[in-house]
Amino acid sequence: MVLFFNCLLTFGSYFCFDIPSVLQDQFQGNLTCPNATVINGTVECVLGLGMSPQQYNLLYAIYAWTNAVVVIIAGFLIDKLGNRFGVFLFSSLCVLGSSLFALGSHLKGTPYLLPLMLTGRLLFGSGNGSLTIVQNRITAFWFKGKELALAFGLTLAFSRLGSVLNFFFTQKFEENYGMQWTLWGGALLCVLGFLSAILVSTLDKIGMRQLGLDGTIQEESRKVRIQDVKLLSLRYWLLVLTIMFFYNGIFPFIADASKFIQDKYNGYSQKEAAYIAGAVYDSSLVLSASVGILIDFVGLRGIFALTCAVLTLPVFGLLAFTFVPPLVSTIWLGVTYSFAAASMWPSIPLVVPQATLGTAMGMATSIQMVGIGVSNLVVGQILGTKSSETKIPLWRWQRMMIFMLANTISCIVTSVLLNVVDHRQGGTLNKTTKRSEQAERDSDTEPLNQGEEEPNDDEDDGAVRSRSINS
Repeated sequence: MVLFFNCLLTFGSYFCFDIPSVLQDQFQGNLTCPNATVINGTVECVLGLGMSPQQYNLLYAIYAWTNAVVVIIAGFLIDKLGNRFGVFLFSSLCVLGSSLFALGSHLKGTPYLLPLMLTGRLLFGSGNGSLTIVQNRITAFWFKGKELALAFGLTLAFSRLGSVLNFFFTQKFEENYGMQWTLWGGALLCVLGFLSAILVSTLDKIGMRQLGLDGTIQEESRKVRIQDVKLLSLRYWLLVLTIMFFYNGIFPFIADASKFIQDKYNGYSQKEAAYIAGAVYDSSLVLSASVGILIDFVGLRGIFALTCAVLTLPVFGLLAFTFVPPLVSTIWLGVTYSFAAASMWPSIPLVVPQATLGTAMGMATSIQMVGIGVSNLVVGQILGTKSSETKIPLWRWQRMMIFMLANTISCIVTSVLLNVVDHRQGGTLNKTTKRSEQAERDSDTEPLNQGEEEPNDDEDDGAVRSRSINS
């Protein structure tokens, strides 16, 4: 039950996150269409909010920047104050941010539209990125030493279910009810996350008490200090860089994929292009659980991370320089994304102590979002600042894909270094299942103040008692 409601925490927020991607034409369409013509049943002019490609990409960039700053503080606060504090605060921010974003659409044609929508995305980003950290922390606590990758895969699958349903139904909903009601529908789904937060925090509290761990976890949390960041290992930092470079090629691409498909390939409507772009999430939804089971069984997380990066290279090459149907590339990208997510994120609990997991997840998400935010800005500059009423030239799209290729190559470099360092430090990431379970338990027993002398015997006894309970 904890896993089920934990999965629902981010279902609505992931649906809401990519609404602009599906409605890209409406966000960048004209404010008015005084001379609109109809050719073969298609209106040549698209009514919308009048954003330029640069302003549109800023909606995603500010989300990423906010995550980059907030999640560091959020991770530390979660470690200090607990999961229940985090789920209430951050699910509330998701509801508030998505509501302001929807409210901004009512100010079309005014100078207040963009500032209000950016404020909404800022608050939404503060909540959603931090909510994912709480979600991962809850998953890691209840499933560490068990089916950890499967549990991570299921939470990802539920999140991606929100993204998939967005790509399938948002366009049709907008055609029937308009953009404003569509955005409010996304805000309503974020309320589902808030209700799930109430239930999962209640179940988490009951479970802690039944196991007799509530007081112990609180005591461990009091020991967490911001200086503990310095104790994070080289493997952790290489893992974080690998995650950042891989995701730099995923999310910025999906944000503009619908427009890219319509501009480069003939015969695709906006709805069809959205379906094809959403195939990345479709593949992830279908594969996440089974990939999690596979990785739980065979281990080899570092090898999987490297393989995913290598196999992603041809995707952007096909998109940039060939006219192979785009569905091939998006499904391919979805498969590598599924394996990457199931191998990279569950590796973090293997290389950091449980008590600092929130801080470590926060740092990882922060660096990931810095990379994505910068990538969104770079993509916005590459595609130009004019209205996207007309097609963006193919050479601009090719430059964007080359930028994605550069990020993927960087991911290969960092994943190679990660495997080398991990091998020298015992090969924790690439151990098989039974040995991985022991490594997970060992990481739980690492003291926060490793490398320092214990001041007295009483503290030694307390540490031993704490470690034995965690084991």
